[in-house]
Amino acid sequence: MSIVIPVFNEESNLDELDARLRDTLRTLETTSEILYVDDRSTDASRERIRSLLRRHADDPIRTRLIHLRRNFGQTAALAAGFEAAHGEVVVALDADLQNDPADIPRLVETLDSGYDVVSGWRRRRFDHWSRVVPSRVANALISAISGVRLHDHGCTLKAYRRELLQEIHLYGEMHRFIPVYLARQGARVVEVEVGHHPRKRGHSKYGSDRIFKVLLDLVLILFMSRYFTRPMHFFGQAALLFTACLGIVVSAMVVFKFGWLSLVGVDYQADFVQTPLPALAGSLLTGAVLSLFLGVLGEILIRIYFELQDLRPFVIAGIESSSEPP
Repeated sequence: MSIVIPVFNEESNLDELDARLRDTLRTLETTSEILYVDDRSTDASRERIRSLLRRHADDPIRTRLIHLRRNFGQTAALAAGFEAAHGEVVVALDADLQNDPADIPRLVETLDSGYDVVSGWRRRRFDHWSRVVPSRVANALISAISGVRLHDHGCTLKAYRRELLQEIHLYGEMHRFIPVYLARQGARVVEVEVGHHPRKRGHSKYGSDRIFKVLLDLVLILFMSRYFTRPMHFFGQAALLFTACLGIVVSAMVVFKFGWLSLVGVDYQADFVQTPLPALAGSLLTGAVLSLFLGVLGEILIRIYFELQDLRPFVIAGIESSSEPP
């Protein structure tokens, strides 16, 4: 098992986190490693981790430090840890001690019962309401739009099968959408309630501006998971919408042209040229044509993407045969 911990300015929490984490891992009947990913901390976090490496040099639980060249953000830090992980099971954990390392065995046990992703649910959160309320709204939107019904998409504490993580690439703020993406690939996702504690030391790195970024990333992940291999379907639907609106506008222009408003008791005498309808019709026609061209361009690009890298638009889970090949 590999425990991946992104770290940014958490020097005051690292000693306690490491001690509690090792106590938990020693209770498990499996080999373990801890990967600290220092996201270019400006405090003494890196030095504190190095001291942990020296202190536990002879510990069977191997400890590694990955330090990034600059501050890339939590998603990049997790991606770096996932890439370097050796364990068959990978657990992501925050370094702020608000998640409890003692919950890891329960996540792993649930994973072993037949799931591919086990996501933590902070049912009782000890954060300020200004963080909890927007988070709940965002979680509801993500669940409704993606179809992956989780109460807490933003909880970092999750357990994954490593072979699934090797199939994805993370960008932006997309670490919270890993279950959504993997579910689209056929992974079995489940949620388990985990503990949550007030932050005792350090400062939160999250602000309200992240909500807008999360929603933008949600649009991107939905496009990548649903329409990545068939962009014409996405842009074709946009073209149909533009065309339907264009039909409504053209119908209104005809009504104005022949003065048919009087038939419904509306006394309005004006030619459609005196309205914004012609400009609106032109804009809708342009949108429909551009959407079709973007769909064609997308189809060409996606074929180049797959064929140049010899990729396949599917993932094989396994192959079984009744006999050995001749």
